[in-house]
Amino acid sequence: MRIAFLLSSLGKGGAEHVAVNLMRYYRNQGYEILLVTSKENEEEYELDFKVKRYLVNEDIKDAKGGRIGRMFARARRLEEIWIKEQPLFILSFIGKMNIYGCLSTRRYHIPVIVNVRSDPSKEYPGFVNRVLAKYLFSHDALAVFTQTEQVQEFFGKSIRKKCYVMPNILDESFVRPAFAGVRNKEIVMVGRLDTNKNHAMVVRSFHKLLPEFPEYKLRFFGDEIKGEDGTHDKLKELVNELGMTYNVDFAGRQKDIRSKIEKAEIFVLASGYEGMPNALLEAMSSGLCCISTDCPCGGPASVIKNNVNGILIPVGDEDALTDSLRRVMDDEDLREKLGMEASKIAQKLQPSLVCKKWADTISMKYQEYINS
Repeated sequence: MRIAFLLSSLGKGGAEHVAVNLMRYYRNQGYEILLVTSKENEEEYELDFKVKRYLVNEDIKDAKGGRIGRMFARARRLEEIWIKEQPLFILSFIGKMNIYGCLSTRRYHIPVIVNVRSDPSKEYPGFVNRVLAKYLFSHDALAVFTQTEQVQEFFGKSIRKKCYVMPNILDESFVRPAFAGVRNKEIVMVGRLDTNKNHAMVVRSFHKLLPEFPEYKLRFFGDEIKGEDGTHDKLKELVNELGMTYNVDFAGRQKDIRSKIEKAEIFVLASGYEGMPNALLEAMSSGLCCISTDCPCGGPASVIKNNVNGILIPVGDEDALTDSLRRVMDDEDLREKLGMEASKIAQKLQPSLVCKKWADTISMKYQEYINS
């Protein structure tokens, strides 16, 4: 009665959020939880239940042979863990951890369910990673869980026939009625300050609209990570150059993000690509009027019906963003209508329902495996 979860870490990302909720669900069902991660991050999701944890990087830190040597050492170490702990099945999440999950169970036939939680072309960059992923998923994965049907197009027929679309799990704090009072004149974005999120385009659009709507403020919530491309510094420089330091707030990472955004009027997601962005789901459930790029791999388009419960715009289209912002900033009735329709998603994605869907699908695949 032991289930294993294989991740890079428990850092505060979307896949990790799903994993934590599933661990809690299975723990409450009476299963023992085995958590295997490459490393331990400084900031991780706190677990309010008991797990047995292994840190693989600590076990292989003295491995010889460079990158290739570490790869084989990690796979061997995972084999040792599976042999010792004997999990019923393994849930692996994202990128190379999915590859390691399949590699480490080839000789022992422990079923692995891999989770591709973003754009697979980004999760598996380069020829070798893609060949490995496609071969191993085809031959060794019991099932492949994706966030959208569009993601599945990356894979061949042998993998697509074992693919299942599995929704994200909404944080419990967002499963409550949408804020019904007077909202603040705020446009909010939630997510890391990196190039893909395209905060700069939102700043430029907002700057064009400020003369018409001087009462509005733009607020960024998320890690202020400078990174190699200097996105954070460049963004602040842009705000300064446009003379908007009063109108733009860099709020950083915040606890209880629901309380920070639920009174805002508008949420924007401007990403070039996403899986199923939790930030968008949380903003919708809070009743915000949401504008999102219709980005690959189809996450926003799978939850937003254009002009019904939100607005979709082409990726990188600054004019479309400006026009959409102007439209909703100028029309309170439209904002409220879109926000009210968006908030209905909370009931569809509440943890108890979504976790049961995951568990039922996993149980079905496991029974097929046992009976085969």
